[in-house]
Amino acid sequence: MISTQNKFDYRQPKVTVIGGGTGLPILLSGLKEAKCDVSAVVTVADDGGSSGSLRTSLNTIPPGDIRNCLVALSDAKQIYKDIFQYRFAPEDNEFSGHAIGNLIIAALAEMRGDVHHALKLLQVMMAIHGQVLPACPYPLVLQAHYADGSMIEGETRIVAEKRPIDCVSVRVANPDKRPDAQPTAGNNVVKAIMEADIVVLGPGSLYTSILPNVVIEEIRQALLDTPAKVVYICNIMTQLGETEHFTDADHLRVINEHLQAKAVDYALINKTTVPYEYIESKETPEYLVQVVHDKQGLLKEKTKIIGADFLNLKESGVYHDQRKLVAEILKIYRGDY
Repeated sequence: MISTQNKFDYRQPKVTVIGGGTGLPILLSGLKEAKCDVSAVVTVADDGGSSGSLRTSLNTIPPGDIRNCLVALSDAKQIYKDIFQYRFAPEDNEFSGHAIGNLIIAALAEMRGDVHHALKLLQVMMAIHGQVLPACPYPLVLQAHYADGSMIEGETRIVAEKRPIDCVSVRVANPDKRPDAQPTAGNNVVKAIMEADIVVLGPGSLYTSILPNVVIEEIRQALLDTPAKVVYICNIMTQLGETEHFTDADHLRVINEHLQAKAVDYALINKTTVPYEYIESKETPEYLVQVVHDKQGLLKEKTKIIGADFLNLKESGVYHDQRKLVAEILKIYRGDY
């Protein structure tokens, strides 16, 4: 008789991570190191910096977050990663601020006809361990709705507004060119969610990195239908203009409200106190205070809470420790909770 004691040992855990911003690549590199089969679903609503410029000029999806995720999952030599990440200096006129990788992604999308085929080629060129999937095959515009009934469009404007958001939605960019188009999931995105063992939301900015993906209807429905365990990584700090005064329960509540169901199975929440000097640091002015724990509020969300020390303190700010996150994700995968 064949033993079933180690029934999960025969293959790599399939982990699909959904988000954007700086937090996503950190987790991806940790999952890669742990030999997981990784799919990264990346937001396409960024409209700032190099990504925003290329998105406007070439009518393509913003490549910045995709570039960072490719590098995080790459087994290429470090020199190739460094070239891909190199950003032109401010004095370089029209190239100022552009990362070489952004230009390569945009050029390959034009050469191959779409971003899907461009990324298939890049996966070979960059020796990618896993796959990077745009949440939508074309650029989206993020819409923030406020309690007074007003609405602002564009991630950059929303962040600059710095006032509490009621909910978010997305629409297609350039509606004159796609008058009948609705935001749809990108190639293989729904498949990656449905075939995963674990689906992770975050880490990242709640309203500008995570929710722009969740509100795409096909992705929202896949998150409700997937047999995978859905895990949310709660922010450690509140963010100016997005989650001021938010508790950990508020973060989870907003996720579930946008999912239109209490669909998050597990939430990873930091339980260690952030040192005072990091909260007051001039390097992180967008941080306000540490997210407050709300036990009673969490109980209402019907989610299994996993509290641990997830802190990784750096001069540039407060981050999640990738190895500690990965360790807890693998425990969930093995059924230890």
